[in-house]
Amino acid sequence: MTGTFSQQAHVRVAIIGGGPSGLRAAAELAGLVDGEVLVIERESAAGGIPRHCAHTGFGIRDLGRSMSGPAYARRLTERAVRAGARVMTSSMVTGWAGERALEVTSPAGRMIVQADVVILATGARERPQPARLIPGARSAGVLTSGELQGLVHLDGRRFGGRAVVVGSELVSWSAVLTLREAGCRTVAMATQAEQREAYGLVGALGRLALRVPVLTSTRVTRVLGQQAVTGVEVEAIDSGERRIIDCEIVVFSADWIPDSELARAAGLRMDAMSKAPVVDTALRTSRPGVFAIGNLLHPVDTADIAALDGAAVVSHVMAFLGGSSMSSDSIDLIAQEPFRWIAPARLRMDARTPPRGRLLAWSDERRYLPTIVATQAGRVIGSVRSPWPCVPGRVFRIPVRVLSGADPAGGPITIGLR
Repeated sequence: MTGTFSQQAHVRVAIIGGGPSGLRAAAELAGLVDGEVLVIERESAAGGIPRHCAHTGFGIRDLGRSMSGPAYARRLTERAVRAGARVMTSSMVTGWAGERALEVTSPAGRMIVQADVVILATGARERPQPARLIPGARSAGVLTSGELQGLVHLDGRRFGGRAVVVGSELVSWSAVLTLREAGCRTVAMATQAEQREAYGLVGALGRLALRVPVLTSTRVTRVLGQQAVTGVEVEAIDSGERRIIDCEIVVFSADWIPDSELARAAGLRMDAMSKAPVVDTALRTSRPGVFAIGNLLHPVDTADIAALDGAAVVSHVMAFLGGSSMSSDSIDLIAQEPFRWIAPARLRMDARTPPRGRLLAWSDERRYLPTIVATQAGRVIGSVRSPWPCVPGRVFRIPVRVLSGADPAGGPITIGLR
């Protein structure tokens, strides 16, 4: 390592990722810890995905007000800096040099950052066309919604023509608004789901105000064109009928995966279904002193929910820094169909309450007024009726009281629907 890394530094807390969860954790911790709180952000400015989103609706749950994405990102960054955290932008953590030592490349050179606590807040990203196994050339007209928003809101790009958006989640409608701002007309949204995935009011307003047809039970089978996009081929899942939709832009939205490369490189225990690091209800990973928060764990929830993860981790970080002898006793939480994954995936008996008192789950089926059932060693230990439906493509929230009857010695707990 000598001669390769020109600098070394020690910080009390290193937070990897300057999105909402990382910035909120930094703002809370900077005034509490004895030592430096460092946020390492790979982009040129902190704030995460909200920086790219010009529409309003950010900050409702954590700040108690609605603001645009860029304003929300600036507010979170300012709060962290004002609290005393250092935000190091244009800097990439490229690997691990020890249990809690990070290899960092920045404009100032390469360095080793040794931390007493590491918080992974690297977020999530959308699967691009190749990862979705959709044939066709990867031309300049093929984008994810994140790439689109960066081009339009950060770089000021404008382009006309027609677009097809793949997906119908909240971020998909955000892409429609961004396309409209860029001067491009969305001629169709295509989703494999049987019903639209966005909340009903959002979808209804989108269809009425923006007049975008939503093709449900429809998959994109091919992107047409070589140097430039000329259209997409879509297939009706029920009938197998295929047709061509002419367009110059294709936006692949949603279908989120966690940015978990660093977690895997650390050898952390990973969830096979979500591809995220496994954490317990104290947001601890399988490596002591390494925590994980935000959309790295539950891809993908709203920015303000991710920020509240950053607030929730603070007491557990402080307990670790204070040398608290926290019990390692925990119980695996196993998702049962139609749930694909549960986060947190371990119940800590001495820290039983996850952020906001909710377990988060991802459902592959739509269920109205579902009853969630927790089973341990063949017996039901709790059940909760939810007024909110399970909907594919949307995080489902489960009150942690469903685990109220958990036996510390009873083994794994399965969570499913009646």
